[in-house]
Amino acid sequence: MSAEPRIWFIGGGGFAASCLTRMSGSLAFEKILTGFPSKAGRGLAERVSRVEEAARKLGLPVERTGPLSRNEGIAEALSAAPPDIVFVVDFAQLIREPLLSAPRHGCLNIHPSLLPRWRGAAPVQRALLSGDAVTGVTVFRLAEELDAGPILRQREIPVPLTMTSTELFDILASAGSQIALEGVKSIVEGNCQFSNQNSEFVTYADKVSKAETRVSWDWSHLQIHNAVRAFASSTGAFTFFGGKRLKLWRTVPVGAGGIPGRVVCFIEGDPVVACAEGALRLLEVQAEGKRRTGGADWACGCRLEAGSVMM
Repeated sequence: MSAEPRIWFIGGGGFAASCLTRMSGSLAFEKILTGFPSKAGRGLAERVSRVEEAARKLGLPVERTGPLSRNEGIAEALSAAPPDIVFVVDFAQLIREPLLSAPRHGCLNIHPSLLPRWRGAAPVQRALLSGDAVTGVTVFRLAEELDAGPILRQREIPVPLTMTSTELFDILASAGSQIALEGVKSIVEGNCQFSNQNSEFVTYADKVSKAETRVSWDWSHLQIHNAVRAFASSTGAFTFFGGKRLKLWRTVPVGAGGIPGRVVCFIEGDPVVACAEGALRLLEVQAEGKRRTGGADWACGCRLEAGSVMM
């Protein structure tokens, strides 16, 4: 293959946008594809994908597409002059034929987990919910089965107890982009090696439901803390106080205990809430209809007292 491979990039979300931004300095993408804008907010304003936002900032042309299997323009381009590699990252469509096998070296995916652990839609969230001390990122070739294709590169990433999904996504996008570039280099040089996944170690990362983001004080302090970390990059974990929703953005597990859901004490003004096991210090919260604020400021503003109850 020539020193300048012909590469397409297909993606949608924030993880894909981060990878595109990091890789674009080293790779000249021939085609960038993303989904159509979604409608959000009270006015149902159009919101372009994060990949389209990133491409615009980079000054790169981007094409919008609906279902790839029904995009005649893509089918014609694949038939006339198929690319060498297609990166498919954070894109909410299953890749089928003819795209799946049309590129000379297949479709490559950057997946934020150590496959075969956490195949599926929410690998970062599931890793944090499970309290994984180590996760990672994998570059692999897509196959018909979900996230089951052979692995080109992997990198492990330690996950300290304080790390949120927002922070972890950024680290994994950086590491994933690096090993993706290494993988492309090995393909260009003709010395790439793929290895099959071990099916004995497969786990699945199902899409997160809204119901899962509500925490229960009957959980342990670590379970609630892990939920707060896991959902920090999206809607946030939440509880109820005074009949209104209270989002939890940053917490710290502490050793104190008591009746689950009750405020047992304050540390530097931050409320400490008892769990079924241990307690949780609320560092950053967001009351319904309000902005995020420090736990101490919120407690002061609502005149929170020891013995107050959260549901």
